[in-house]
Amino acid sequence: MAIVLPFRGVRPPKSLVKQIAAPPYDVVSSREAREIAWGREKNYLHVSRPEIDLPDGIDEHEDKVYDQGRISYRKFRDNGWLVQDAKPCFYIYKQVMPLAGAGRKKTHSQTGLVAAASALDYDRDVIKKHEHTRPDKEDDRTRHISEINANTEPVFFTYPHQAAVDKMVKAWCRKRPEYKFKSDDGVEHALWVVDDDRVISRIAGLFAKLKRLYVADGHHRSAAAWRLWKERKSKNPRHNGREEYNFFLTVIFPDNQMNIMAYNRAVRDLNGLGPEEFLRSLSSKFLVSPNGPDRPGGARKFSMYLKGRWYLLKARPGSFDAGDPVKRLDASILQDNLFRPVLGIENPRTDKRLGFVGGIKGTRELKRLVDSGEYAAAFSLHPVTIRQLISVADSGRVMPPKSTWFEPKLKSGLFVHEYD
Repeated sequence: MAIVLPFRGVRPPKSLVKQIAAPPYDVVSSREAREIAWGREKNYLHVSRPEIDLPDGIDEHEDKVYDQGRISYRKFRDNGWLVQDAKPCFYIYKQVMPLAGAGRKKTHSQTGLVAAASALDYDRDVIKKHEHTRPDKEDDRTRHISEINANTEPVFFTYPHQAAVDKMVKAWCRKRPEYKFKSDDGVEHALWVVDDDRVISRIAGLFAKLKRLYVADGHHRSAAAWRLWKERKSKNPRHNGREEYNFFLTVIFPDNQMNIMAYNRAVRDLNGLGPEEFLRSLSSKFLVSPNGPDRPGGARKFSMYLKGRWYLLKARPGSFDAGDPVKRLDASILQDNLFRPVLGIENPRTDKRLGFVGGIKGTRELKRLVDSGEYAAAFSLHPVTIRQLISVADSGRVMPPKSTWFEPKLKSGLFVHEYD
């Protein structure tokens, strides 16, 4: 049974929403965040990336950075740039993204429920994960949440779509949205406030029938909220399970609306091999074709850019375990059959010779990286499917690092969940 509850959202007035909306903290660097927020005092990056209000070059993990986050958030609240709703509500968040190269009228649309998820569900594995987390990143988000005393950004969840939920969401979206705006990247955003107690109860009841929810994006934010729950529960002799620290902020999308893009790879060198020798070394595990496309066009195929030319690599039958939900993933096939044995990249999480390029940047970025001489070769992968993600999560295992790139990204600053 999944616990999904309404909460008293802290959010911008209608007139300020576009000024406040910002990209998630983990998709921009400090430099990019400074550039985006320059001259924009209401941009939410002042809260989610508080180092931008401190001298350039400061260590993001210094005490004064977390102090600045608390100061910035209090400024947003005191100035009325963020205001808390009077009663617990659900919220419906819709995004419509134009699809590049697909014609002017083709778009991807996804509509999710903004809600408070349960840290207890995370603890008992009702909320399923598919990635390892890094302790340093967990520490950072735990400290950030604790200092501000709020979930400042949501976790991106998915669930097996339910016709009854779809029907209720569709009906509520016939109303006028609370927010509707287009961000600089061309994505349209709309938000509805679900404040009818009967509808709130019905939605909570429908989600209570689900056996599992899945973290799509935001594993470190989830883990941080869980850690803070354990910490505060242990220090509270009157803990009753209803305190706000028992819950964390999420947006939950049905699985049939997920848009996953490829997470591509690039390597800095060929491990001492010349281009021809490198190509020959691939033949035992791959069928190699010159003059290939810049996108593989299907699973178990890879487009490789090397020395100004695209090649198509097809994994040979029997070169991977097709019955293993992790080993049959394209990222695993590439790691097990090329990166490790040929290039000597043993740990893709830590090896600095391996770079990752989100699919939103396109294959032009792969070509640029190689043509610039910064990297020796680049690999365009086929996107992971939501079925593959769920299969891995249900098996209790994890996907290779940087396997999924979800688009569109959730805007930050549209809603906050405070702990008190």
